[in-house]
Amino acid sequence: MIVRRALGPLAAAAVTLALPAVLDDSALAVYVLLGLAAMVTVGVSLLMGYAGQVSLGQGAFYGLGAYTAALLALNGLPPLLGLLAAPVAAAAFALVVGLPLLRLRGHHLAFATLAMQLILLSLAGQLEFTGGDIGLQAIPPFSAWSFEAGGVTTYAYLTWAGLALVMLVTRNVIASRPGRALRALATSETAAASSGIPVGRYKLAVLALSAAFAGLAGGIYCFYTGYVAPGSFPVLISIQYIVMAVVGGLGTIWGAVAGAAAITLLVQGLDRLANLPGMPSYAPGVLSYAVYALVLIAVVLFLPNGLVPAIRRLLSRERPVKTR
Repeated sequence: MIVRRALGPLAAAAVTLALPAVLDDSALAVYVLLGLAAMVTVGVSLLMGYAGQVSLGQGAFYGLGAYTAALLALNGLPPLLGLLAAPVAAAAFALVVGLPLLRLRGHHLAFATLAMQLILLSLAGQLEFTGGDIGLQAIPPFSAWSFEAGGVTTYAYLTWAGLALVMLVTRNVIASRPGRALRALATSETAAASSGIPVGRYKLAVLALSAAFAGLAGGIYCFYTGYVAPGSFPVLISIQYIVMAVVGGLGTIWGAVAGAAAITLLVQGLDRLANLPGMPSYAPGVLSYAVYALVLIAVVLFLPNGLVPAIRRLLSRERPVKTR
């Protein structure tokens, strides 16, 4: 039984390590963006699926991590230090804003986190040290000691190593006593509080942890692209992470990865379709919003628990029953 459970992760790891060697640069770019999206989506799944907290502002933590790493690297500090500081800065910011925001619930919390992202985007576009609307350019490539990232393949391995770390941390949190407390909190905050669970503390901790995941992804993103600007982190990106988590299966680690893969590949296909000759200039935005709506409707109607739980149920039904 243990060997059977280990086969899936081992196979996924083997494919992950093999793909960068066979993909071209264009496909590798999509591969990197997919891994970054999966890192943020794991945090969203943890926040919404296990703790029951709705956030439309994960893109803000993603951008904050990117700006933190970029500013440190541009000011002469080692890129490795910038990458390590990115999740710390995002988590610290989440702790500060979480104190007032987490007093809200449901759609009030969602709109408040959305407003937070809009405020941060506005500030990034106005402040001089962030480069304003132009953003920060010529960010040095990632390096650590004598090693320096020399191509897309290196960033692909760095991204998926970060995703593996995020998944490992999330798995350990879920399997621990705080993880059980989070599930109780998602079921009923009142019941959890009456059982002695410090609801406010756990809500703040899980928000900070999900923000740290997004900040780490943002730090890798800034070194990969060498450029960050407010336009790199639109409001739609936060909605996209929620769609990924819902499509893959809220409250599942592999569901976040599967949802990120499905939506990223879908978006890339739509971008190519929208840029075909004869398509109007507004086609990319219209197709994105329309497809998100259709995907959500289809998932809610036919796969209410997401892709991964549905696949697991299908496999359990097809598994032959042992008879003596």
